[in-house]
Amino acid sequence: MNERVDGFKAAVTALTGVLTGLWGWLGWLVVFWVGFMVLDYLSGTAAACKEGSWSSAHAREGIWHKAGMIVVVLVAAGADLLIEIVLLNLPVLALPIQYPGLVCPVVLVWYIITELGSITENAVAMGAPVPGWLVQLLAAGRDAVDKAGDVLGGKEDGDE
Repeated sequence: MNERVDGFKAAVTALTGVLTGLWGWLGWLVVFWVGFMVLDYLSGTAAACKEGSWSSAHAREGIWHKAGMIVVVLVAAGADLLIEIVLLNLPVLALPIQYPGLVCPVVLVWYIITELGSITENAVAMGAPVPGWLVQLLAAGRDAVDKAGDVLGGKEDGDE
């Protein structure tokens, strides 16, 4: 039995290493985001069922919401790709650093934090107690990512 557990641990470790080599940290952000989207949808469905307010129309609306998020992440990835292509091929815009992508990771982190907040709200609707500091931590994280995105977009403090 212990050999099976050790074999399973070794397989999971090897798989994680291979996937990290293929995807890098950005790929893991995508995996976490997709996982949290699924958990948000399932926990939202459970919360609505508990309250007796589940409807197929509302469920479809949630799926459309998730589909829109996928479109935004693809746009962010496209923006990163465009910036990288421009920087690699226009010598006038050459930078002394490599551009590994910035727009898509910031959007993904923002969505992950948003999904975590929504999952937390769903847990509360299902009757789970949630520490106030967790809600505050998620809000602070979302605000920090918003500020990073504002800087990325050229918005300064105090700009409207």
